[in-house]
Amino acid sequence: MAPTGPRWYLIPVRVVLVSFLLTLLAFAVSLLLGIVGMVVKGWVRGVHPNMTVAYRQVALPAAAVIGAVALIVMATMEIRNYRQSKALAEIARRSR
Repeated sequence: MAPTGPRWYLIPVRVVLVSFLLTLLAFAVSLLLGIVGMVVKGWVRGVHPNMTVAYRQVALPAAAVIGAVALIVMATMEIRNYRQSKALAEIARRSR
């Protein structure tokens, strides 16, 4: 059985999966940093921090921006990889 060329229908699956995972990671890290920042701010000012600010004004916007960037970058990389694999498969096919 001869090896087949790259499959275009796997590109969106990989792009969405990796973008989703990077968005979740970005949300978790930015939430952690937002909580730490709110605790330090509350400690310096001597008040109880409002932790909903860490979700609404830090973690959610950061995750949205990073998720959009990850989606664009992953789509670009996967399309470039697909075209390269397609060209290499054609070269391999012609060399036989």
